[in-house]
Amino acid sequence: MSKHVDKAAVVVGAESWSHSGNLRIGTLCIHGFTGNPSSMRGVAESFAEAGYDVELPRLPGHGTDISDMIPTRWSDWAAEVAAAYARLAARVDKVVVAGLSMGGALTLWTALRQPTVSGIVCINPASQPQAEEMLEMVKGLLAEGTEVFPGIGSDIADPNVKESSYAGTPLAPLVSMVEDGIRPMLSQYGSCSIPMLLITSKNDHVVDPATSDQLAEQWGGPVERILLERSFHVATQDYDKDLINESALAFISKVTG
Repeated sequence: MSKHVDKAAVVVGAESWSHSGNLRIGTLCIHGFTGNPSSMRGVAESFAEAGYDVELPRLPGHGTDISDMIPTRWSDWAAEVAAAYARLAARVDKVVVAGLSMGGALTLWTALRQPTVSGIVCINPASQPQAEEMLEMVKGLLAEGTEVFPGIGSDIADPNVKESSYAGTPLAPLVSMVEDGIRPMLSQYGSCSIPMLLITSKNDHVVDPATSDQLAEQWGGPVERILLERSFHVATQDYDKDLINESALAFISKVTG
């Protein structure tokens, strides 16, 4: 399969980011669907300030123009995450993975493939497939030639903050996330014993908060939970961002100590 290449320029602020720390501990930070590294940049920088190595990849098709995202699939994003993990693991002794939304799904995927991961931080993760009726509706739209639906980006309670994300939702990549990414992992969650910090917004208009309860029940390792009262889906840029950073740092310290 040929590697996807984005044609449009990367939006300012949406660049990937790499940082070398001094603790031999690495953190892989993964952004969400239609978003870009800017939504995880604050988390990544807080990890860097604490002395950790950081890889914050830009997933293929993201952070440029939506036309770049339409042909991408789960395999493209997973390959980029695997490459970022390899870069990180080559220079540190321990790795913790953190992801928001679809980045949470890719975090789970990494944990299932890399049993030596010390811990994972899932922030409003996409961990359960959408209802079959919704997927059938999406496939129907695709069959009729509709490639993009209204956007899901910038679900943030703070009126002074706007997420840098696409205005639309590319439908074929959405189907791929569910069918190629999330669904095959469901049967594997129970076999993974890696510790998880699961951070869930009480009011999330993109990922149903109840799916976090399902994930916590399915996961085979210890699960520590934090419920965010004030933030919406993109919690890493919302009112609770400092709480997320502090909690994640405490968790990393615990699982790598």
